[in-house]
Amino acid sequence: MTTAAAPTGNLEITVSRAELLRELTAAQSVVERKTTIPILSNFLFEATAGEGDSAGRLTITATDLDQSLKTSCAAKVKKPGACTIPARKLYDYIKLLPEGDISIKLMDNHWVQIRAGRSNTKMVGMARANFPQVPEFPTSGAYKITVPSLKNMVSKTIFAISNEESRYTLNGALLVLKAESMAMVATDGHRLAHIEKTGETLDGISGEKKTLIPRKALAEIASLLGSTDAETLDFADDDQTLFFKIGGRVLTSRKLTGQFPNYEAVLPRENTKFVIVRSEDLMAAIQRVAQFADERSGAIKIRLEQNELKLSSSSTDAGESEDTIETPYNYDPLVVGFNSQYLIDFLKAIGTQGEVRLEFKDAQSAGQMRPEDGNEDVKYRYILMPMRI
Repeated sequence: MTTAAAPTGNLEITVSRAELLRELTAAQSVVERKTTIPILSNFLFEATAGEGDSAGRLTITATDLDQSLKTSCAAKVKKPGACTIPARKLYDYIKLLPEGDISIKLMDNHWVQIRAGRSNTKMVGMARANFPQVPEFPTSGAYKITVPSLKNMVSKTIFAISNEESRYTLNGALLVLKAESMAMVATDGHRLAHIEKTGETLDGISGEKKTLIPRKALAEIASLLGSTDAETLDFADDDQTLFFKIGGRVLTSRKLTGQFPNYEAVLPRENTKFVIVRSEDLMAAIQRVAQFADERSGAIKIRLEQNELKLSSSSTDAGESEDTIETPYNYDPLVVGFNSQYLIDFLKAIGTQGEVRLEFKDAQSAGQMRPEDGNEDVKYRYILMPMRI
């Protein structure tokens, strides 16, 4: 839809509160809270009349210029048109209204009247013409990805993305699509999460397609995937933009430019010493011991000896703590230090069911953790750089 064809009349519609609130909830997380460009803190409402007997639609768009979300719901459209309404204020207000129909009408000077039951409110909007143009989903070249697979991959990697603005290419996760499989990798330079799902059939891909998805977009995708009944989503991209169509919602995100590091070079090859423990036991022991770790580094010590795994920590402020888990181990003794929070992040991601395998080479080399769940088509591993203690 070009701007010229966009509805510009004096919008007047009636919409169900439940449906409107559902779409506003999805869109409001994209709205920029602290923006220097006032129009970006508004939703764009566009109402189009149905043809023949079909119902009209209200389309709601939110953008912060880096990403945008376009969603819609059914509406009785008395007059097609468009307006912009302050997003936060509208969302907070609609939440407080009782169930039932809401009528929305564009008045003079971009004011918008909202009536529901006995409530009558007028909000100060802004000119529709000021709202930035949002990229449209490409007409061809989209890939279909299954919702459960992508949802799982995002939850297993998003926490390992770097927060440091200076490490620009690490501010996202790398999605690798192949004809028969898909993978996702994230790293912040201290740890790396890698998950691969085989047995996926992706049409239209020869060789592999690598895409860097920004953390903010991944968080938005996770939330959209969590609230959809759709079984697949459409993913497409052009030179500047990534597009995700999930049910009736389209999320766009500006691409991260730059090269993601060669992660395959860091994947450990010779971690021959391993131990298998129950995730729940390991989580509980780490959380106890971490209470006494140095606050700044969060470092705890893992000591592997004959048939036992010892976790310990100490700090001059808090004291010291040690926990022991009995488990088969028949290799040379090994002592290695890790950031306790990084270990906890991984155990949270796999859920504290089942067992986890810890694999080591020596005290100076990266350790590897993975769930011991026998799931053949999903391979998940987490690589951690050791700390000097």
